[in-house]
Amino acid sequence: MFGLGPIFEREWRTLPRNARPQWLRGAWIGLFTVIALTCWLSTTEWNRSGTYLDISRLAPLIFQVFATVQLVILVFFAALAAASAVALEKDRRTFILLLITDLSDREIVLGKILGSLLPLMQLPLAVLPLQLLLVAAGGVGLEQVLIVTGMTWAAMLAGGGLGGLMALWRERTFPALALTALGIVLYLLVTRALAFLPALGESANQWLVTMLDPLAALRVVLDPSGVSPSGGYEGLLAHLGWMSFVALFLLGAGVVLLRVWNPSGEPIIQREVPTDAPEEESDRLRAHSGPGKPRSVFGNPILWRETQTRAYGRRPFIIQIGYLLVLGLILYGALTPILTGEKLPFAAAYGLVPVAVLSLLLVTAQAVTAITSEKDLGALDLLLVTDLTAPEFVFGKLLGILRNTLLYIVPPLVLAGFYGYMGLLANPPARYPELGPSMNASALLCLLGGAAVVFAFTMVLGVHIALRARNSRGAILTALGAIFFLTVGTLVTIALILVNGRFEYQWASFLGFLAAGIGGLWWVLNGDRPSNALTLAAWLCPLAVFYAAANLVVGKPGTVETGDPLIPFLVVGGSFGFAVAAMLVPLLSEFDVAMGRTSGGAD
Repeated sequence: MFGLGPIFEREWRTLPRNARPQWLRGAWIGLFTVIALTCWLSTTEWNRSGTYLDISRLAPLIFQVFATVQLVILVFFAALAAASAVALEKDRRTFILLLITDLSDREIVLGKILGSLLPLMQLPLAVLPLQLLLVAAGGVGLEQVLIVTGMTWAAMLAGGGLGGLMALWRERTFPALALTALGIVLYLLVTRALAFLPALGESANQWLVTMLDPLAALRVVLDPSGVSPSGGYEGLLAHLGWMSFVALFLLGAGVVLLRVWNPSGEPIIQREVPTDAPEEESDRLRAHSGPGKPRSVFGNPILWRETQTRAYGRRPFIIQIGYLLVLGLILYGALTPILTGEKLPFAAAYGLVPVAVLSLLLVTAQAVTAITSEKDLGALDLLLVTDLTAPEFVFGKLLGILRNTLLYIVPPLVLAGFYGYMGLLANPPARYPELGPSMNASALLCLLGGAAVVFAFTMVLGVHIALRARNSRGAILTALGAIFFLTVGTLVTIALILVNGRFEYQWASFLGFLAAGIGGLWWVLNGDRPSNALTLAAWLCPLAVFYAAANLVVGKPGTVETGDPLIPFLVVGGSFGFAVAAMLVPLLSEFDVAMGRTSGGAD
């Protein structure tokens, strides 16, 4: 079909039979409804009868908010879906079977990448009728809706091409996911930096950024004056052409380099005692299957494998260099205004929020792939015939994840300490002797403690989801999606509070977001094996996040009027700490039943 081969045709024909895309479309329409309700309530005109003019003023706001959310979410998940679709085939050792068939390189690459994007590509069409209602209400043009839909598709194809190319290049799932996420962030940072080039001039820089950056191009579309025939369409058409070129280039590069990069890895050479050598008992004991000298396994064998072998790729420094590069660009843009003395509201958010979100996503990807890679290789089944205990496996995995992601965990904590030090300089104890340095120090300690609990939650959540899920690709997208929506939901909650600063106008929106968060987290934690503790954790965590976000904004951070940070820390730490215990306790106590070692008394 469409000349893309049998792989894509299979995905195309089986998509309507799967119930998951239907639930996905329903959830996407529900997201549009919640955003529309939120925008309506934020106008503070809900207590009086609306006129047609009020609706025409509300429609552009709904369209702007939803178009931005749609672009960010779909590009992120399109890239991860394409990367996981290819990487999991390589983990299962089935990708090599595709290479020995009579399928062409184009059919393999385009079939896998474009086939993985089909469930996501239909989402902009699902909400298109609702957006056309905004056109009928006035304030939104039909050309704006069509351009935004085309821009979203083009950006999704480019993101999917990047994810597929990274998965074809790397041999493991975690490097593919990490490099995909870092590549997207790095591209956005570099294109944003082009706006500050002095050589081209301000107008030329703006046109160049509009052509390269999807978010900048989206702002032009959402501004009615930006799509006027007098000069707005040229930059948007250039952007659509550029993103289409990037997508075709990445897909074409994957087709060309498919058999250059694959099959990857070096074969394991048997190093045993030669048959003509004396068969002494000592020689037989020294024989082993791997090349080189045998290595002694210390302590926990799971932890030894996680930290002393190349279990997650042969070149981890590539991911580390990419992360440090992205971290440097974020810190340069966030810290330069502070170091130059510029006063910014919520200055810490400009650097701490993007670094923390990126670190949480990388830690989650490492945690979930630590289990899915074992399951896809069939290595997890070997636990059934070993004497490994549940604590050895679980804590060996968690400590290995901590060791491998230490580079991603430390920068947010160090950055928080830097902001705390700058806050102490801005508000010295001499200015407020009645408070002393304890206010800033306690806030820093609470922030560091809360961050440690949240990072622990992400690690345990990744292991928990991967062990319970039947499908590795679904486990990866579920774990990353849970952390992504947890962080984005927190930011959206803060943004809603800042709209007008009054809670009474936003209670319906808050209840909608809380209901969605509780329901989604309940499904993520429980799956097909619910428990009372996990259900309680699903209720506590979203409520704790909402409470902490409300205290953060209402407490006026950065001033002496800020509230006590201890209570929000205890609420967040207690809720997420309970969630960690609710996931760990049954995993440790029912490990044998979960892994099939025993029937748990069913016989």
